[in-house]
Amino acid sequence: MRSKNVDFSKGSVLENIVRMAIPMTLALLVNVLYSVVDRIYIGRMPGVGAMALTGIGLAFPIITIITAFQNLFGSGGSPLFSMALGKGDKSIAKDYMSNSAFMLIATGIVLTVVGYIVKDDVLWIIGASNQTFQYANDYLDVYLVGTVFVMVSLGLNPYINALGYAKVGMLTVMIGAVINIVLDPVFIFVFDMGVKGAALATILSQFVSAAWVLSFLCGGKVEVRLSFKGFRPNWRMVSKIISLGLTEFCFSITNSSVSMLYNAKLQLLGGDAWVGAMTVVNSLREVFMTLMHGTTGAARPIISYNYGAKKFQRVRDAIKWMFAIIFGYYLVIWVLFMLFPGAFAGLFVKDSAVLECAKIAIRLFFCMQFFMAFQSTGQSTFTALGMAKHALFFSLFRKVVLVIPFALVLPNLFGLGVYGIFLSEPVSDVIGGLSCFLTMYFTVYRKLPKTDVAEC
Repeated sequence: MRSKNVDFSKGSVLENIVRMAIPMTLALLVNVLYSVVDRIYIGRMPGVGAMALTGIGLAFPIITIITAFQNLFGSGGSPLFSMALGKGDKSIAKDYMSNSAFMLIATGIVLTVVGYIVKDDVLWIIGASNQTFQYANDYLDVYLVGTVFVMVSLGLNPYINALGYAKVGMLTVMIGAVINIVLDPVFIFVFDMGVKGAALATILSQFVSAAWVLSFLCGGKVEVRLSFKGFRPNWRMVSKIISLGLTEFCFSITNSSVSMLYNAKLQLLGGDAWVGAMTVVNSLREVFMTLMHGTTGAARPIISYNYGAKKFQRVRDAIKWMFAIIFGYYLVIWVLFMLFPGAFAGLFVKDSAVLECAKIAIRLFFCMQFFMAFQSTGQSTFTALGMAKHALFFSLFRKVVLVIPFALVLPNLFGLGVYGIFLSEPVSDVIGGLSCFLTMYFTVYRKLPKTDVAEC
């Protein structure tokens, strides 16, 4: 594989997005299998599958916090990296990547230590019961060992994509995912390790993915090479990375906070079966949102690059195509979830009580999910153009201002109970999605210059 000079200012915008999106989406889909396959196997553990699956659902918000920090430095640095490449400044691009890598590793070490200190207390607070605590705790005991591997493999992969090597980025997660899928049944069933085996399979696969990422970015095949020779943290660059990454960070943190709230309320109002249903819902959301993330992940470097190159019509085209693809996909998935909730829930659980709860939860939770196409398009555009404050505001607006209050209030209205918890999501999808998109349209899209700036 030879080094190549990435140039997103040429060729069809749609073709550029699709060319990047297909391998990135496949990579994300395979990456989701890390956790989803764990849950499928765990849900089928003889005799204890339902309770073990519910326990993993309780561990999920804590794992999401690790993902939040990975997004902070990965998603925060890669648009700045792309804009620097668009301006032709490879030295600045390299500095952004090096500082991002340093922060990913350092933060991973800190999160490992803190995770072991607080995990027990957090699990009880967010809805663990005497039946589910041990499963969640066993999983985290092993998973936290691999925190640095997770940070490096997923946090640096956006830089591979930004360099135009989307297929290599796909291989990053595919290699690890294949290892995870193979090792899962061996550790869980053959070695009878249960949930600890699932976690061990995950961290071993993430270790291989991290090694792959570092070997590629530090090798001589890429246009901008990762190197720590003579490196010192540039806190000004780190602050810019954090500023832009706060959007994805807050998105993950608020997702984690909302999941904790959901689990605690569901445990209080409905018990373990409804907490298990929420685990199924979260698992399905992870899977079906992959194309959205693949499309936005492909469009963002194209938007950033062309904005840096002052190719404003191409910026508009990228935004339009991003929305069209995402909306069409959401619509198809929405139809499938509304028509066949039992088939999707049955992939994860066989326990009849949890299955019946999950069918109801899927229809309620996803009934307006296609409005997230508006949220995703607006927020990704703000992030790609470096408009950190706007992106951050709408990330917080939907989850903190809308979802959390609705989750607290709706269960108390009209006797909704647990149904009100699931309905808080669609109400927020509509209000938050339209607010974000319309703000982006009137403050960004319509104000982009009508003509490109010619190169000197």
